[in-house]
Amino acid sequence: MRKVKVAATQMSCSQSIDANISKADELVRKAASQGAQIILLQELFETPYFCQKEKSSYYGYATELEQNKAVNHFKQVAKELQVVLPISFYEKKNYARYNSLAVIDANGEVLGKYRKSHIPDGPGYEEKFYFNPGDTGFKVWNTRFGKIGVGVCWDQWYPEAARCMALMGAEMLFYPTAIGSEPQDGLIDSKEHWQNCMLGHAAANLMPVIASNRIGVEEDDESSITFYGSSFIAGPQGNKLIEAGRTEETIIVAEFDLDQLEVQRLEWGVFRDRRPDLYKIIGTYDGEITIK
Repeated sequence: MRKVKVAATQMSCSQSIDANISKADELVRKAASQGAQIILLQELFETPYFCQKEKSSYYGYATELEQNKAVNHFKQVAKELQVVLPISFYEKKNYARYNSLAVIDANGEVLGKYRKSHIPDGPGYEEKFYFNPGDTGFKVWNTRFGKIGVGVCWDQWYPEAARCMALMGAEMLFYPTAIGSEPQDGLIDSKEHWQNCMLGHAAANLMPVIASNRIGVEEDDESSITFYGSSFIAGPQGNKLIEAGRTEETIIVAEFDLDQLEVQRLEWGVFRDRRPDLYKIIGTYDGEITIK
């Protein structure tokens, strides 16, 4: 029996990197005090969500992994509290820029990094201006408390990403996020759609899904986004076990028995009965397989 407690946090972000890291630190410590062993912070929490507008000055937020302030801070926190921390950060590598995530194990060691694969581009979410497409492929890490797969925000809309991580041995899926209202149409509320998509990943792969989103209103010139929080933890049948509200700064915690979940996945047969030989169409853009 391998029981693990996981947590998701949610918070608002200011212009101060130091203040944002300090606030995130408080939430991590609160989660750890409740027994959480893997604690998820939201996407790009060091800064406001700067992708609302295309401004070259924001390239200055990017740092190399080794110099990133949040990663270095939370390496020490992970070691002190003996917790696993996936940390989202804006990565600089020569002339490339990535929306990246470092996975810090419970001894403070960085196990590796993942670069966001799917990069959105639309009003208020102008990420293609800031990020190269990730080149790491999907990743799974064998942490002290279980094998985890991590996608970043827009990755969470793709069942292919979740299934790939499951096939690589993930036992839980984590998604740090920054999503809220649509600046071009205030009537759009994607919260239910956003959650339902990830609940489907949990159900289809029979594994927990943990999502952390930010809260608060952030403005940049005439653009404004109200981030709707609603961070949640889903069980292996796609059942929402616990959900945060839209506006409060908080943490949510749930416990799973990883050995029991593995037996359930095997018994259900969804991985046994797969037909990879029939799925070549997934590797195309237009639904046609070109014979060369």
